[in-house]
Amino acid sequence: MRASSLTNKGWIWLHPRIPSRAASSSTLVDFPSLDRKWQKIWADTKLGKFDRKENDERGHPKYVLPMFPYPSGSLHMGHVRVYTISDVVARFNYMRGSNVIHPMGWDAFGLPAENAAIERGIDPAEWTARNIEQMKGQLQAMNGVWDWEREFRTSDPSYYKHTQRLFLMLHEAGLAYQKEALVNWDPVDKTVLANEQVDANGCSWRSGAKVEKRDLKQWFLAITKYAEVLHTGLDTLEKDDNWPSRVVDMQRNWLGRSEGVDFDLEVVSSDSTSKRPNLGMVNLYTTRLDTLNGAQFVALSLSHPLVQEHAAKNEELQQFIEAAKDLPPNSRAGFKLPHLKVRSLVFPHNGGARPNFSKNSHSSLLPVYAAPYVLDGVGTGAVLGVPAHDTRDWEFWKNHEPKKAPKFVISPEKGFPDWNKPFTEKGIMAHPHDDHPRLRSDDVIKAFAKALRHKGHNVAFNASWRLHDWLISRQRYWGAPIPIIHCPSCGAVPVPQEDLPVELPQLSPNLVHGRTGNPLEKIDDWVNTSCPKCSGPAKRDTDTMDTFMDSAWYYFRFADPKNDEIPFDRRVVKKIMPVDFYVGGVEHAILHLLYARFIAKFLRSRAGKGWWAVKRDTTGEPFKKLVAQGMVHGKTYSDPTTGRFLKPDEIDWSRPKQPKIVATGKIPNISFEKMSKSKYNGVDPATCITKYGADVTRAHMLFAAPESQVLEWEEEHIIGITRWLKRFWRIVHRAANIDLKAAKKAQKQTLSHKATKLLQITKGTRDSVTAKLEAASGLNTVVSDLIKLTNALDIVTFGFENEVTYHMCTEAMVKMVAPLAPAFAEEAWQILNPHGPNNSTIQSIFEHNWPDFDDIDRSASLPSAKTCVLMINGKKKFAAEIPAFDSTMPRLGRWLKKQLLEETEEGREWAGQPVNRVLLSRVKDVFVGKGGAVVNLVLKNDRNVMEILEKVAKKEERNGKRE
Repeated sequence: MRASSLTNKGWIWLHPRIPSRAASSSTLVDFPSLDRKWQKIWADTKLGKFDRKENDERGHPKYVLPMFPYPSGSLHMGHVRVYTISDVVARFNYMRGSNVIHPMGWDAFGLPAENAAIERGIDPAEWTARNIEQMKGQLQAMNGVWDWEREFRTSDPSYYKHTQRLFLMLHEAGLAYQKEALVNWDPVDKTVLANEQVDANGCSWRSGAKVEKRDLKQWFLAITKYAEVLHTGLDTLEKDDNWPSRVVDMQRNWLGRSEGVDFDLEVVSSDSTSKRPNLGMVNLYTTRLDTLNGAQFVALSLSHPLVQEHAAKNEELQQFIEAAKDLPPNSRAGFKLPHLKVRSLVFPHNGGARPNFSKNSHSSLLPVYAAPYVLDGVGTGAVLGVPAHDTRDWEFWKNHEPKKAPKFVISPEKGFPDWNKPFTEKGIMAHPHDDHPRLRSDDVIKAFAKALRHKGHNVAFNASWRLHDWLISRQRYWGAPIPIIHCPSCGAVPVPQEDLPVELPQLSPNLVHGRTGNPLEKIDDWVNTSCPKCSGPAKRDTDTMDTFMDSAWYYFRFADPKNDEIPFDRRVVKKIMPVDFYVGGVEHAILHLLYARFIAKFLRSRAGKGWWAVKRDTTGEPFKKLVAQGMVHGKTYSDPTTGRFLKPDEIDWSRPKQPKIVATGKIPNISFEKMSKSKYNGVDPATCITKYGADVTRAHMLFAAPESQVLEWEEEHIIGITRWLKRFWRIVHRAANIDLKAAKKAQKQTLSHKATKLLQITKGTRDSVTAKLEAASGLNTVVSDLIKLTNALDIVTFGFENEVTYHMCTEAMVKMVAPLAPAFAEEAWQILNPHGPNNSTIQSIFEHNWPDFDDIDRSASLPSAKTCVLMINGKKKFAAEIPAFDSTMPRLGRWLKKQLLEETEEGREWAGQPVNRVLLSRVKDVFVGKGGAVVNLVLKNDRNVMEILEKVAKKEERNGKRE
């Protein structure tokens, strides 16, 4: 039977003697079965585990850390994405020969567990433990390899003992303090929320309830003292794209550094009966002192001393302050303080390149408002209101003085501002006379500061921060108790370290079922204690810590998880930190990362007291490389008329590409949105893994979108990855059918052009995949690269001369696939290598090195083509590229002549000319020079040659004239 007819019947030929059926029983693959098989092998043996120790000869390990999950009870597709990425990076680094730390734990404290336990009438600890066991099984079903020996949960006393110790260290350093504050109160969850946990509509991020304002005594961490250090550190993280620029920008914006000017102005009374016309000075802060001439009011925060002083004797102001607690964040409400003015200064431009602003200045009395939009702790709590040049001031002024036009004092470099909106950019000082020199904003700021000083005002250039101190008090049970005892005589007293942990008490059923608020307040046996200082009666602090406190230092604990005495040993941490790859959702780009960086820098500042300091890293940054993957969005269906989200059973799926609403027959609106129960667009990872296999799901998760972007999950597209792996499965079986012993004996020293080309493609794929996995970036194109290599291996059919090369390239690809699809790669490796070392029956591919062995580098470095010059009697006629060759091969000259004249376009064109045909008919000898780079054809010394050439030339000339 001829080869072509065999191919038509479904046979694929690798070699004349080795047919391999395209869909035979040996080449069918069941991905879920492979998962089960290898998960059992991995569980029963040490195969596939990262079992190299930190102190072995490989030195500093690679620390790959995915953000640990909250134990909700079930993984979602976002979990699958983050843990697939981290596992791929960890496996790759292990195959490169590194020690790898790839731990897993549980961010177990928090409101969701407490609320769920209340609903079910069980203890939050019980609820959390159940969920952890369930999610642990789901994680293992993902074919990931986690270091479970390092596992911990933040709700375990052995962990939060050290969280409490960290709090005491901060307290000792003066960074943990308690104060009365106007705070955000969630009336549903009955706890305080940080500003960051309130959305733009003034609602709780967790319960969705409208947030109330309350005055409560709360615990804060003075993160603002580290604002400059945190800001400067971002420059280091931005280098070499170690952190995504969008995350760095988000952190910078949250820190909110602004360069501005602190200055004071006189406060005066406009009440003619007042015995104190001069009421002292008010300190203001502005980033735009160049707009001073346009000031039209002063706005004070509600807690400003001047406001509080007037509120004590003004009931109407008291009522306004109380009502302001319920105002939305974007409110432009205000209360005008009666008989109170601020004397500002106006510095007109009096001409000249360097005008003397202080010479012709005059004063202006500005009204004073108590305004909720002025935030406590930002600047000085007093704002110079310049409506024409600040958006918030514009909105406030239009609300309170709509008939008074804003004063524009800064203009664009060219043209004029739009008088219907504020001009907020820097520009030039406006002046009615065009012939005056144009003064730019930066020069005006310096000149006005000088003029204010000349007039006797205090002026200082300072940086201001949007960042507030971190409020960590929570009025709930399920968190780490704050280790402070309140004594009537001694005040707030830290719990002695030897008494840590302050453990949460067991809750009785009546304190769990259906109750809200903080049950710790109701457990007298726990609250009442004795003072560590005076031994008198005292009470424990009943607040618990924000759960961000638990995750702000957990990466240190993974380095030394069994240490009972201290949070971690600096000698151990020195070998491991910082984290080489930190993988997690971009939704954590601000709060978690900011708090973690703060705690790391705080601990580094205490390095002399036994805490972490790494000589090779002087920045104190805990995360060297951040991989912030985008969310996974689900396909969402909604009614085009009502906008109501539709359940799957409300849609007619008889035509999947054109679904219709069952009730109306209309085509639904289709969009991709964040997965949630309310939108009925969630995808259960367990269902997907059971149906397609963990490896297929992992590979599709990588391939579907760049890791930094939102992934729009469409299950029907996963079939593409299934087909790819099935094709590669058939390639593995074809390579396995090669008799390697016989092939090695028959192997020629010189590779054929086809074999060299395949090696080059394999090496190019290896280089590209390696670079992307080293950077943990462009992971979707890793799959693309491997698909291209699959195509190159798949087209190798009949008559491939070098079977050893084919087997070697297939093995290399199996290794490259291994981090992405571990169970598939393990099985493929067994097929290619049925007998392991010492005739063992199973060998893990992860105990083999990444494909960077010399054979590929040496073989694939051969050029696939070589430039060769043809000469006649020493004169160059043309140059052309021919396949690479062995310069020692016999009859090289004859082979080169044939290649040049018959196999190249240049040679065929040259040899086709009549004159050149004559020359070729008179060749006497062929000389090869420069290792085959030059072929010199020496002609016979024949008198008739010239006569023949002349005749041919004349004939060509006549033909040309006729044309």
